[in-house]
Amino acid sequence: MTQLAYQSAWQFLIYRLWADNSLEEVIVNELHFLREATREPEKLMRCIDWKRKEGGEKEGKEEIIISKWLQTLGKFLFYCRLRNEEYSVLVESIVQAFRAAKDNYRDIVSQCVESFSYSVNNRNVKVEDFLKRGAVSLIFEEICRPTLNDEIISESLLFLMNVSEKLKEEEEDEKERAKRKGLKRKAFEKMEEEGYEDIIICFHERFDFLNRGRFGVLSLCISDYFVNV
Repeated sequence: MTQLAYQSAWQFLIYRLWADNSLEEVIVNELHFLREATREPEKLMRCIDWKRKEGGEKEGKEEIIISKWLQTLGKFLFYCRLRNEEYSVLVESIVQAFRAAKDNYRDIVSQCVESFSYSVNNRNVKVEDFLKRGAVSLIFEEICRPTLNDEIISESLLFLMNVSEKLKEEEEDEKERAKRKGLKRKAFEKMEEEGYEDIIICFHERFDFLNRGRFGVLSLCISDYFVNV
């Protein structure tokens, strides 16, 4: 199978994700897409003369295929709903292509930015994946260039806006978790103060028939009774 046919086969599968999420387990865990999707672009990047000006000669097949891979990575990170720690490795692959292409291959840069813009919308891709792998800093460098491409700058600003929104959401989630933890602590202290622990144990001993019936086994742990906290 040629490199282009191999990439096209993966692209076909990834584009099917929006309609059939059952493919996620197969693509990630059985076909090992994450491994292939990092190895193939790295191999292609070694074949491209990044110092040559874009448009100076006929576009090589490696440049065409790597653009397609970048598009596929962005779509995968957008569609896939499985949380996987290796997503950050895919982000790094896009970052590496961005760094290599930023001076002379603006079409590839455009594809990288578009891939970032897609992937940041996936809740399972964490903001820290973009921060630690250098995606955010590259986008800031891009919008500070003396000459700007309207399409690239539009996608760059959209990416930064979504990163900002995700940071706010994570901050709110963290505050909510801290609030719930505080409520549980107060409830636990109140139950200890009122002697509810002794009551629970008492019920557990006196109503043994509950444990033999449909109610299952009553827990002796107070925190198990915090249904709404």
